[in-house]
Amino acid sequence: MSKLAQLRERRNAKAKEANALNDKYPADQRMASDDATKMDALLAEIEAIDDEVGRETRLAKLAGEQEIDTLRNQHTLDPAKHGNPERNAELRAFLRGGLQALDQAQLHGMRSRQNEDIRAAMNMPAVMGAMSTTTAGEGGYTVATEYARSVEQAMKAYGGMLQAGDDFRTSTGATMNFPTNDPTAEVGEIVGQNAAVTGADTTFGNIALDVYKYSSKKIALPFELVQDSMIDMEAFIQDILAMRLGRITNTHFTTGDGTSKPYGIVTGATLGKTGTTGQTATVIYDDLVDLEHSVNSAYRSMPGVGYMMADSSVKVIRKIKDGQARPIFVPGYEVGPPGGAPDRLMGRPIIVNDDVAAMAANAKSILFGAFKKYKIRRVMDLTMFRMTDSAFTLNGQVGFVAFQRMGGRLIDVGGAVKYYANSAT
Repeated sequence: MSKLAQLRERRNAKAKEANALNDKYPADQRMASDDATKMDALLAEIEAIDDEVGRETRLAKLAGEQEIDTLRNQHTLDPAKHGNPERNAELRAFLRGGLQALDQAQLHGMRSRQNEDIRAAMNMPAVMGAMSTTTAGEGGYTVATEYARSVEQAMKAYGGMLQAGDDFRTSTGATMNFPTNDPTAEVGEIVGQNAAVTGADTTFGNIALDVYKYSSKKIALPFELVQDSMIDMEAFIQDILAMRLGRITNTHFTTGDGTSKPYGIVTGATLGKTGTTGQTATVIYDDLVDLEHSVNSAYRSMPGVGYMMADSSVKVIRKIKDGQARPIFVPGYEVGPPGGAPDRLMGRPIIVNDDVAAMAANAKSILFGAFKKYKIRRVMDLTMFRMTDSAFTLNGQVGFVAFQRMGGRLIDVGGAVKYYANSAT
């Protein structure tokens, strides 16, 4: 077992111990002084282990080790684990030799996962020889479902929105409309015998969810890498796609302004609590209570309700205790029954998203609410193109680029997600 794995096991054990100790005391019971001291020691030890894990991860990256899975789906290093060896073999053949390297069964399977435009392009004779960025007949390869999903899983490590939002898929990119209605102020009435009722029409609105075409940007690979059977090309391509597509979509799903990009969740959220003067880089326990209760109880009872903030804000939160001397932050753990547990703040899960603003003057630094109200829409599967025109060939390279049509928006009219804003001064 590697040192990094041992450190993670130690952290999980300490986190479980801290969780068990915290659960001994209900919210209205003050933690005994000896247990409070023990909790402080456990949290300090967890922080120390986290620091050591960070150092080991950086050292491993510098050494070029590929066993680190913090930013990569665990199955990436072993394509056979994706569940469909035939499709993996199909992808490897395509990466190395293009369409002409595929047999008839592989071509048929590839076409079955493509939309009509891509299938039409691939049926053109010019495509069968080579894929070109300079001709009208560009062919494409639509990544198999198993491969695409592993990319999505890796994207989560670069942000938090794919983990928090409601991710769904559509067959076309046409504008999707969500009818809205806010009946919170509407009430009935008591009428007397034979008395006329009062008229009160309800009002409907509309929220549109559009999609945008995201590109991974071009990836130029030397022929040597593409042709060498000992190189795990699937893992390499996955890493690059995950990093590039994951980072830009998470940023847009978090802070996008809706101008030629999605509306981010911070953009769609409404003010729940503003810090008092002096809290430009801090938050207090009472502010978090106020933030929670700024969201209607109907939303607070929904599944998946929790907090979202940058890692630097989590660091601030970890040092806060409630009136019973209990830390309001409880560390999570990765493995073990019932399958691990997330970090919790006042009993709610925390999603770390570094695209949320760090604490600073006027910053919208903490989100709370029903994050599943944020809809993330994908159009079909991720599509990858292989390019072998002269622009790459003369340099001894093969080019790759991937596209994914995606969109996102907070579909809400009742304040399902609120934000905490730090004080201006």
